[in-house]
Amino acid sequence: MRSRPLLALLFSLTLGTSAVLAQEAIGLDQAFPELSFSLPVAISPMPGSKDVVFVVEKGDAVPSPATEKPVDGKKPKATAYFGGKVQMVTGLSSGKLTKTQVFQLNPKDGKFEAGGECGFLGFAVHPRVDKTKQVFAYYSLKIEGKLYQRVSRFTVSSLRPFAVDADSEQPLITQLDPAGNHNGGDLHFGPDGYLYISCGDGGAGGDAFDNAGYINKGFHAAVFRIDVDKKAGNPAPNPHPSVIADAKGQAFYSVPADNPFLKATSHRGRPLDAGTVRTETWATGLRNPWRFSFDPKTGACFAGDVGQNLFEEIDILVAGGDYGWHDVEGYHVFNQKDASGKKAAPALAAASDFKAPIHEYDRKLGNSVTGGVVYRGERIPSLVGAYIFADFASGRIFALQENGGKWESQQVAKDFSIAAFGYDPSNGDVLVASLSGQIKRIVKK
Repeated sequence: MRSRPLLALLFSLTLGTSAVLAQEAIGLDQAFPELSFSLPVAISPMPGSKDVVFVVEKGDAVPSPATEKPVDGKKPKATAYFGGKVQMVTGLSSGKLTKTQVFQLNPKDGKFEAGGECGFLGFAVHPRVDKTKQVFAYYSLKIEGKLYQRVSRFTVSSLRPFAVDADSEQPLITQLDPAGNHNGGDLHFGPDGYLYISCGDGGAGGDAFDNAGYINKGFHAAVFRIDVDKKAGNPAPNPHPSVIADAKGQAFYSVPADNPFLKATSHRGRPLDAGTVRTETWATGLRNPWRFSFDPKTGACFAGDVGQNLFEEIDILVAGGDYGWHDVEGYHVFNQKDASGKKAAPALAAASDFKAPIHEYDRKLGNSVTGGVVYRGERIPSLVGAYIFADFASGRIFALQENGGKWESQQVAKDFSIAAFGYDPSNGDVLVASLSGQIKRIVKK
């Protein structure tokens, strides 16, 4: 996600031509007309339920003291934030909607941070929550003034009514973050029951911290896959300052035995010390995977990866895949010396071991992709099997469909500040979260 001033956003909405699918006109309606949210940034399911969905709120700034006056007409930046929240929406099947706050972050060892691209970014309920009583959160915090991105486990204090105990936090991973942007932050349990985690390249621009080409530096530029149940036969992760351990030195998760880099001794042509590899790595070479999802029918993992200055991309992630950042951006060679993108578009990247995206788009259509979901509902037949995604800055919503082995996209709608997608479990509708405070749904007009 890359923020842009409102003026630029409004200007970008005027670019290009509006397109609709040939068979049906598509649009947006309010999903929960009487409900509003504060900076909704993720939509998460309740496993096994057709009546419940969770909405994650990024986190609000603590109001500035009345004595702090605007400087040069600008409000002072927030220096403190309330912990982000999870709102539970029930009554989807009946249409009698209720919103209930079920969780608010309250870290004990640091200060919650929600400035810029930081905040409460991801939330996942354990697939067997009735038995494990566990949920997982990805969020930003500062410890002794330094920024970290964290994945933690929490205990559900009550299943009915559903409530999460904020004081039950057990951090799993706490990664030092050199910059406040490119945080990834999505969390999903895959069809295999393992927890998948997206992380960006550390921030700044042009992979300034040189993280993207490595699988032995830390939790950066990749989607990671861990076993929160510590099943028999799955090994412990390699030690790392980011991996939290108990009093016996044991991590609070294990690594699936079939993770692709478990026995890696080299990466991108460089030898590796096997004991330093982040064996949690599942797919690598990503700049800022801002939202990924699993197709509920095929299990395929789709991701939107935010580009540098020229191209946004959509990837289908596979185990062991290297998606090329910072050597490539979209289908093109990335020239680190010209990260501004002021020169002509670079040449297409030559065939290599990198996995190419299935789709890219340039600055005529937007400049910050928000990954989406595959439509598997029944109410819009022309969208079945299409990947629905958006651009955060331009507001364009696209349907990406495979046709004869080639992926083609069409614009189907527009909105503002689209941060995430999800599903209405009662009918399969695609839900759209906007930082404006609304949750909408894709509908046939």
